[in-house]
Amino acid sequence: MESGAQGDRLRRYATYASVSVASTLIVAKLGAYLLTDSVSILSSLIDSCTDLMASVVTLLGVRHALRPADAHHRFGHGKAEALAGLAQAAFIAGSAVLLSVEAVRRMIRPEPIGEGAMGIAVMLLSIVLTAGLVTFQRRVQAATGSVAIGADRLHYSGDLLMNGAVIAAILLTGATGLAIVDPLFGIGIALFLLNGARGVARDALDVLMDRELAEEERARIVELARAEPGVRGLHDLRTRNAGTGRFIELHLELDGALTLTAAHDIADRVERRLRDAFVNAEVLVHQEPAGLADERLDNRIAG
Repeated sequence: MESGAQGDRLRRYATYASVSVASTLIVAKLGAYLLTDSVSILSSLIDSCTDLMASVVTLLGVRHALRPADAHHRFGHGKAEALAGLAQAAFIAGSAVLLSVEAVRRMIRPEPIGEGAMGIAVMLLSIVLTAGLVTFQRRVQAATGSVAIGADRLHYSGDLLMNGAVIAAILLTGATGLAIVDPLFGIGIALFLLNGARGVARDALDVLMDRELAEEERARIVELARAEPGVRGLHDLRTRNAGTGRFIELHLELDGALTLTAAHDIADRVERRLRDAFVNAEVLVHQEPAGLADERLDNRIAG
């Protein structure tokens, strides 16, 4: 992953791109909705409005998260990204509820769709712009591990599917003459949005509640620590994702006969191994004599 200034720049560029794309699509979809009166296009317009609000929240959250640690926030401001992700989930869920209400109203009182070609043209424009944004966001998330950018990418990825569904709704309504097809697609899109909101909220809460890193990453940490000569074992491994970085804490078990300097050197080498493998990670290693009685030895991982 990218670290330092380069990673920070990528995060900022991703938020600027997200706000720009959402703003452009709102203008295009509003015009298409006024021409077609399609509830499917309305659903896409509502989603783009919530996209813009969520993207602005993400921009502000990322900007705050990138502030360095200070006297009042010793662990930095990284969780601001998770708070932005949680706000995104609320926006997405709210838009799904509003869309469901409108779709049900249209099912009770169906209305025809006009200017279907214009609606399709706008949806195709939306697909092209959104696909470009998602590709860039995927690159940024892979490079930085950003929770907020990942959440933003997730719901824009859903937009790609939703825009395809809108096109299908317009075409099917025109081919069958059944006005109910349009609101049915709207309800389907609302359900998709709710499911996406659930996933975004879960990921954000994992960060806010200091959930442990994935088992694969924890296993990698153990492997790297045990590979250092002189390490007899380790215990009390604790990890968490802070949004802009990860925190890794562990207790190394070393030969009790080692000098303080020798033990310190081994711990330093373990820290360097872990920082090389986990970019932007804060690593804290505590040294203990192997075999020392410790109430935390229930978490011991033998060397």
